[in-house]
Amino acid sequence: MIFYRQNLTDSQLLDLYKKILKPRLIEEKMLILIRQGKVSKWFSGIGQEAIAVGVTAALDESEYILPMHRNLGVFTTRNIPLRRLFSQWQGKASGFTKGRDRSFHFGTQEYNIIGMISHLGPQLGIADGIALADKLQNNKKVTAVFTGEGATSEGDFHEALNIAAVWKLPVMFIIENNGYGLSTPTNEQYSCENLADKGIGYGIESYIIDGNNIVEIFNKITKLKEEMQEDPHPVLLEFKTFRMRGHEEASGTKYVPEELMDEWATKDPVGNYRNYLTELGILTAEIDEKLHEEIKHEIDINLSIANAEMDIVPTLSGELDDVYKPYNFEEVNPTLPSENIRFIDAISSGLKQSMLRHENLVIMGQDIAEYGGAFKITDGFTNLFGKERVRNTPICESAVVSTGMGLSINGYKAIVEMQFADFVSTGFNPIVNLLAKSHYRWGEKADVVVRMPCGGGTQAGPFHSQTNEAWFTKTPGLKVVYPAFPYDAKGLLNTSINDPNPVLFFEHKQLYRSIYQEVPADYYTIPLGKAALLKEGSAVTIITFGAPVHWALETLANNPEIEADLIDLRTLQPLDTEAIFNSVKKTGKAIIYQEDTLFGGIASDISALIMEECFEYLDAPVKRVASLDSPIPFTKALEDQFLPKNRFEQVLKELLEY
Repeated sequence: MIFYRQNLTDSQLLDLYKKILKPRLIEEKMLILIRQGKVSKWFSGIGQEAIAVGVTAALDESEYILPMHRNLGVFTTRNIPLRRLFSQWQGKASGFTKGRDRSFHFGTQEYNIIGMISHLGPQLGIADGIALADKLQNNKKVTAVFTGEGATSEGDFHEALNIAAVWKLPVMFIIENNGYGLSTPTNEQYSCENLADKGIGYGIESYIIDGNNIVEIFNKITKLKEEMQEDPHPVLLEFKTFRMRGHEEASGTKYVPEELMDEWATKDPVGNYRNYLTELGILTAEIDEKLHEEIKHEIDINLSIANAEMDIVPTLSGELDDVYKPYNFEEVNPTLPSENIRFIDAISSGLKQSMLRHENLVIMGQDIAEYGGAFKITDGFTNLFGKERVRNTPICESAVVSTGMGLSINGYKAIVEMQFADFVSTGFNPIVNLLAKSHYRWGEKADVVVRMPCGGGTQAGPFHSQTNEAWFTKTPGLKVVYPAFPYDAKGLLNTSINDPNPVLFFEHKQLYRSIYQEVPADYYTIPLGKAALLKEGSAVTIITFGAPVHWALETLANNPEIEADLIDLRTLQPLDTEAIFNSVKKTGKAIIYQEDTLFGGIASDISALIMEECFEYLDAPVKRVASLDSPIPFTKALEDQFLPKNRFEQVLKELLEY
């Protein structure tokens, strides 16, 4: 291994040694502790410490780094107190996740480090969002995000590179190619010669770097950073290295040929760098021994502090209160004048006024800029707010959602428009595993609204007609809003954008241009979690939302003798159970009306809640009316049969006669 110091001083070279030695000594201690059963799991980075240390040392502390579970050197180089790291690994309260997640699955805004989730890929999109926020502020910062050679096969990797390339984002995509994805060797992971070659297809500058040479890494990152500050653009860096331990300690390394282990042992980044500094006369045996003693003492002291900390005592309130970031609803009352507008116009008005109210709000989606979106909701927005804030995206829903999370992390608000709610399936992972869990896991908000044009009745077939709210209502950490009227749509959208928690905002396409209402021209808000009682009666409670609200109103208009409470839920998470229970206790009968398919829909949970809380008040079984349990078809006759509109009246009358 050859080291070229270039302009580095003796002091800088010695400082790099201290930084690379520290994670090595901590790891050696962890290997002892795991054998003693004092640490439950450990993902060793021995053999590849130079990458984490070299990259982190070259960046400013104000620049974000997104490491993985083998990058202890990122955390130690940022000088995170070891007692907090030890507490984190032991599941203690003074760690970073309150015992809710392990190892390096956490972030810390204090140190500008954003940790991974086990699904790997989304953190690449997060880096795009963080870098986009920096670019919008023109603050000349870069973002570094780590991934492994195995994760380069994930779609998120390609989506994130493409977004960064198209938007010219200052992101360093760092691939630690350590030979194996768990036990799968690289020749079974990809067929190109070098992973750096993948950058060519995206028009991204790329390099191959010796991942065990800390001097080369530090100098290269320093140079690239300077270039990216002056001319923002992404780079792809493949670091050739090797993992000398198992994927995690329990897995071992029996699948690795012994000669390969021997070969890479000679390339040890710590030992080779120590020898280099010794040859230069910068490091002596005495200095080295003193550094070892100082670091080991620091480890022992901080480990004692972590060991002495009490184990977490669980409380229900402590767990449930952290699922969402606390939000104090800001009530803005509606004022005159009002205007008779369509549902679609109300959505557009809310977006426009929120963009004016929040200068840090960015909207992203396919064809939403000059074209104005598939439904023309953002038509004219680029003239008002510019393409920096109203951004066309490539067709890559997963990375765009993650980019929204990155914007949120770096001080922005994000709206992601799904062209159709059906397409959210390709962005499902970051919604349910990243946005939904971030505040619970490490106290970080996910200030992202995902707009979901949804629903049938337009003969659009299986891929453009679903109303898939149940995919999300069961995921703790998400809020789900589903208005049926223009007035509610605007007020609830404004509140959803204000709320720092992730919101899935459903907009029924059939209502866009068919429903009119008087809507205040100025900005106003409506609280989430409050249902609307549209009609009052004593015979039955009808609980519904979205398009079925209008279908139910039509049924009641055709049957004026039916005395019904008609509840429009408006928001499904949080759910207004108080309104539901009070009405059912009054009427004694309940029917839940949804457009979604029956099995597993939210109607099932509402039915169960009523049975649990109102059983003694019921005079009949709770009924559910929903679409057929099949994909939604295209032809009108088939779609009409699929949807529940033609079945509701009969079931309602049967319930009344029970």
